[in-house]
Amino acid sequence: MKRSEYFHERVIWITGASSGIGAACARLFAKEGARIALSARSGDKLAQLADEIGGGDCLVLPFDVTDREANHRAVAAIRERFGGLDTAFFNAGTWKPMDLPHFDPRDFDKTFQVNVMGMVNGIEAALPELEKSERGHLVGMSSSVAYRGIPRAEAYCASKAATRALLQALRCQLKPRGVPVSIVLPGFVKSPLTETNDFDMPFLMETEDAARKIAIGMARYRGEIAFPWQMIAIFRLLALLPDSLYTSMMAKKVVRG
Repeated sequence: MKRSEYFHERVIWITGASSGIGAACARLFAKEGARIALSARSGDKLAQLADEIGGGDCLVLPFDVTDREANHRAVAAIRERFGGLDTAFFNAGTWKPMDLPHFDPRDFDKTFQVNVMGMVNGIEAALPELEKSERGHLVGMSSSVAYRGIPRAEAYCASKAATRALLQALRCQLKPRGVPVSIVLPGFVKSPLTETNDFDMPFLMETEDAARKIAIGMARYRGEIAFPWQMIAIFRLLALLPDSLYTSMMAKKVVRG
């Protein structure tokens, strides 16, 4: 399917849309002819983005994805405004680096509440509408670190591995019901989350380039939309290494700081 055909008048709900990949995708999808519902906690940023996109085919729905009922209210508002929902892109996420001896379960709880349960809440609310649509499509954000856990990102890696496994399993149940599932697995992309990183980020991508990769993958209903290829190749190779070798390599990097 051509990208323009996929996005033309398609109703797309994007969570985590106030900045970064979410905002870049909203701009691109709208330019391609989609009708967009924008969600994030920051209503002011969403309103600015909606003004930038322009037109009457943009709906602003500020809320916290960890609020289960708020997800249902958002989908109800989308249905009332657009008559249904074609694509749900669950992009909201957070991350916090970890350094031993600091190991706080509260960091895991917050990360999982946003990255995993935020997606679960959205899926519960969106699934009935996606199944009604003749072109329903479920898209979820994971990460290249879902292939192999890396030090200092224990909570983040665990949450992204969980979202990948969740979407892989759900894909099997939704295929007979006519709803394809795509998993987005990016490497490092310029965003408010990566701006605070205090380490080298190889193959760092511009946000707009990441949005184009996602748009192409969505239009082709790819099961996994993974990029950039260099980063994905590295992580897939790391996933194949024996645990003892991988652990030794990563431990040396930790010691070197």
